Amino acid sequence: MSIRLIENQSGLAVSEAGWGVVSWPPTRFTFLFLMHYSSKSTQCVHSGTAVDEATGGVNTPIYTSTAYAYLNQTQHRYPRYFNTPNQQAVVEKVCALEHAEAGLLFGSGMAAISTALLSLLQKGDHIVIPKEIYGGTHYLAMHEFPRFGIEFSFTEGNTAADFAACIRPNTRILYLETPSNPLLSITDLEAVASLARSRGLLTVIDNTFASPINQNPIDFGIDVVTHSGTKYLGGHSDIACGVIVASRQLISTIHKSAICYGGNLPAETCSLLERSLKTLELRVSRQNANAMSLATSLQEHPAIAQVFYPGLENHPDHETARKQMKGFGGMLSFELKQIEPQSFLNALRLIKPAMSLGGIESTIVQPWATSHSKMNETERRALGISERTMRLSVGIEDAAELLADIEQALTKGESHWVTPQADAAIN
Repeated sequence: MSIRLIENQSGLAVSEAGWGVVSWPPTRFTFLFLMHYSSKSTQCVHSGTAVDEATGGVNTPIYTSTAYAYLNQTQHRYPRYFNTPNQQAVVEKVCALEHAEAGLLFGSGMAAISTALLSLLQKGDHIVIPKEIYGGTHYLAMHEFPRFGIEFSFTEGNTAADFAACIRPNTRILYLETPSNPLLSITDLEAVASLARSRGLLTVIDNTFASPINQNPIDFGIDVVTHSGTKYLGGHSDIACGVIVASRQLISTIHKSAICYGGNLPAETCSLLERSLKTLELRVSRQNANAMSLATSLQEHPAIAQVFYPGLENHPDHETARKQMKGFGGMLSFELKQIEPQSFLNALRLIKPAMSLGGIESTIVQPWATSHSKMNETERRALGISERTMRLSVGIEDAAELLADIEQALTKGESHWVTPQADAAIN
């Protein structure tokens, strides 16, 4: 199919096929965007790709420059300003996937989350945070917010009513994480967004566990979306990055602080991330299917006390998840009955006990000792996290072989049962 580009007065080139390009000085360098093609798979491959008209290469060139010409240019380009070609190529792709207007790319997920919150809050402001949350974000609130004079409250649950109960006169932000880490609780995005609008508040979400393939919070009224791109966006356990997407107005506000903090991503890593994003829909779809298969089987296993996965009909938030998620994700957690955790982890052969998540390989962690280790014991137990809670990031391997690996590890672990007396001491 041939594509004819039509220039208009705004400098935007639009084609009858639904393609377009956004000019990037020099004029031979342009970014593709998609208008009529709304499928995630097509957006993953094509949105944001920078077209180098000098060579016709199908991939975005890597611009390693830290110095760019400024005479007769519309803006001053510099990596710390978040406006280099490779940075923008990735942002355009994520914006297309998340239905956002603009975005910024960072060196880690926590760089994105902390920049978003610290740029939108000031001394004397208050933020509402769900009690079940990633340990790094909990640590940010507990150890950094007080230094800046920012007040915060943790909700008792994950409903809109729980958020409403924590709102104060000086509240500015309702912060969400759904599905939550590590027990996969679901918060009703539309309900919390409606609550925030009625009170004149902003909403910020960590959408890492869902990915843009399974959940688009902006469609439900959420203002700011963050991701730890180290996980699903990167997907190969070889890069660290983070992203914020939102309206142009909010990104402009966040950008003013971001250029001071200096958390930008270099061109080489941007290129790896753009490559990874092209297969995001393929990877996540497979991970969704594998996780559902494993969750269904594990909930019947006699050595498993409970499985936490929103795709299961017995999950307390299953109906909410069905309403706002296109897929239930590649993350699940489960509770061992009386098997000693380290014995189970050491017996795994295929699944790797390794920190982080979202990669093509399946990994597993004990949140008690990893992601939530900075919480004290009382806080962890209050969330329902015990020493025998296992968080599994399901990869793209064969689901039957993954299940077989878990089952053989459980069988071996049965020789290391925790006695009732020891179990009482643990809990």
